[in-house]
Amino acid sequence: MATVHAPSAVSLNPVTRAQADTFAEWRTLVSDSFVPLEVRSDASEFRGVLRSRVLDELSIVEVTANGHQVLRTPALIARSERRYFKLNLQLSGHGILIQDNREATLRPGDLAVYDTHRPYTLAFERDFRTLVLMFPHEALDLPADSVGQLTARRMAGDEGLGRLISPFMAQLAENLDALSGTTGHRLAYNAVDLIATMFESELSIRRNPTPGTHAELLTSIRHYIEAELGDPELSPAGIAAAHFISTRQLHKVFHEADTTVSSWIRMRRLERCRRDLRDPILGDRSVGTVAARWGFLDAAHFSRIFRTAFGEPPSTYRRG
Repeated sequence: MATVHAPSAVSLNPVTRAQADTFAEWRTLVSDSFVPLEVRSDASEFRGVLRSRVLDELSIVEVTANGHQVLRTPALIARSERRYFKLNLQLSGHGILIQDNREATLRPGDLAVYDTHRPYTLAFERDFRTLVLMFPHEALDLPADSVGQLTARRMAGDEGLGRLISPFMAQLAENLDALSGTTGHRLAYNAVDLIATMFESELSIRRNPTPGTHAELLTSIRHYIEAELGDPELSPAGIAAAHFISTRQLHKVFHEADTTVSSWIRMRRLERCRRDLRDPILGDRSVGTVAARWGFLDAAHFSRIFRTAFGEPPSTYRRG
């Protein structure tokens, strides 16, 4: 059996340490800790350790193990409904990430993102240590299709924003025990926001939208919506007017991105509410106040769509 060390009772979000001393134990442990995975190894002896902390829907996991492969197959994906991104920070050893017909070779300090809703392979030939941050798609204020352009691309830890974010992530790995309560919650979401900033920077470097195109217009509109989410009067007509286009053209731009203006606004507002409901600093604010902060003035309507999106009423989610 894999050995799970009981955490201290004084921490509200304790660090869990799980050790596998056989490959069979490791196979089960990895799938239980992330998403269902196929795990392969030719080693006659195997040892691996996971140190993890779960904060809301974010998982921060330090993985130390002998070399092996993990595969996310179409059959396993078909059994999963929730969609996550995983960001890997290579701490020691080398890894290879394959997704979307791309391959990234990762050395210590490098970062890479991949999507659990599409097949991928992650391989380590020898002993390694890596940090994995797993979070739902909607935690990012970026469209999943945009992040999809960055999967299995090496983001160097010694270049650009990687120089800031790689050390920050490494410190998370070294201080999992400190990520508790209000501090842990805020730091975890700060990490996600930093990652979104890095992704935006990488996207602008790799593919600047051509001036005057729908891609440039869509980027501008999404930034505008993000800044105005708290305005209950935010509407397609107002957004179109702010960008000197017709509402028909606005809907066309979002249709080409496989979404609608209204659904994008609703998704971003719900994600902001979800974060606030779990933020201990905002614990004295009522659910209605949190909803109104992000443009939901009808409490009953907010409760219904929140339950549809996250599977439970906002008051229950907050207590969870």
